[in-house]
Amino acid sequence: MSKVFRVTPKRIKRVNGTILTPEMSIVVTTRQHTDNPFYNGASEIKEQYMRQYNFDYKKACCSANDFNYEKLD
Repeated sequence: MSKVFRVTPKRIKRVNGTILTPEMSIVVTTRQHTDNPFYNGASEIKEQYMRQYNFDYKKACCSANDFNYEKLD
C-alpha cells in the first residue's frame, strides 16, 4: 500500500548551479507503506523533482533536512 506526501523545501538553496525554492512543492506517492518519503534514499522525490522542475536533487546535495513534508492520505 502506498502513501501520498506533499514535499516542500524549507528555504532557498543555491548549490552547484541549481536553485531550490519553497515554491517548488511536489506531491509524491511512495511505493511502500511508510511514514517518511525519504525512507529509500528519496528515489521517488528525486524522480518527481526531475520530471516536474528539471531539478537535480543529487547535484544540489539535498537531504531530508532541507524539506518539510506532510501526509495527504
